[in-house]
Amino acid sequence: MAPAVIYGSQPDEAPLLVDKAGIKADVTNGTYDVKEDYAGDYRFAPIEEAQVSRAMIKRYFNMMYERAISDVVIIGAGSAGLSCAYHLAKSRPDLKITIIEANVAPGGGAWLGGQLMTPMVVRKPADRFLHELGVPYEDEGAFVVVKHAALFTSTILSRVLAFPNVVLMNATAVEDLIVRPDARDPAGRAQRVAGVVTNWTLVALNHDTQSCMDPNVITAPVIVSATGHDGPMGAFSAKRLVSMGLLKELGNMRGLDMNRAEPAIVNGTREVAPGLIMTGMELSEHDGSNRMGPTFGAMMASGIKAAREAIRILETSQIVDGKVIA
Repeated sequence: MAPAVIYGSQPDEAPLLVDKAGIKADVTNGTYDVKEDYAGDYRFAPIEEAQVSRAMIKRYFNMMYERAISDVVIIGAGSAGLSCAYHLAKSRPDLKITIIEANVAPGGGAWLGGQLMTPMVVRKPADRFLHELGVPYEDEGAFVVVKHAALFTSTILSRVLAFPNVVLMNATAVEDLIVRPDARDPAGRAQRVAGVVTNWTLVALNHDTQSCMDPNVITAPVIVSATGHDGPMGAFSAKRLVSMGLLKELGNMRGLDMNRAEPAIVNGTREVAPGLIMTGMELSEHDGSNRMGPTFGAMMASGIKAAREAIRILETSQIVDGKVIA
């Protein structure tokens, strides 16, 4: 539990009212006199600059304090990572789900379709997930088309963030994985991924230009890696497994074949190392499966399967203070 912190009380935000005719109305709550007037007399409640800083700082750093031990950490807030977070949060509202996203803008490559065009193609039966989210689409028989990929991404992002048990730390990079001896191996030789090592993305990108800037850590019994195929920060966990000796070599993503790629990604979603589930296109680099190009159904379905795998691990493990002990 976080230590008690006393903050000076602040009056509640005054409500903004507009009458049936759309005419502005003054609202006073005993402290503030505000006015919602779009004819030239819009007045805000007063504020001090320090209040803004303190409002952000106390919430963000209290969140960091509370999430230093999480139940599930999801690396990457693209279509697979967000689909995983949605299914996890909906199925298990008791879990503390922490999403780490290196970019300022979450969503990965799901803001557009292929070649910077806007429509998003989703093969059936993944259209059922769109229906659950309330994302409209046109039915083309074997697949459906969302008029703009951003409609899916903005919808799932808002739905995920609305869950009280989900937090998102964007502009935050995972620089490494925490690895400990696996308690399930009596000989103590097996290794288990037990958390993530984080830093601000701008710091992570500038280690070669500044003196040592040490990171932070988050402990969790389950890590879901959804960092996408190879790129500036893509396939991070897959590549790190190789460099620390938990995977002999990368399979390397094969050429595009939609019909082979999508089922391979969904069916291959699994715990690739103790404590580490891999989902989405990162699996193509890990396993050596084909790329699928601009079809997104496998990302959604793979994320859902990753959530189910995470729940399975949590329900079959004995966990104390974020560590699997049996």
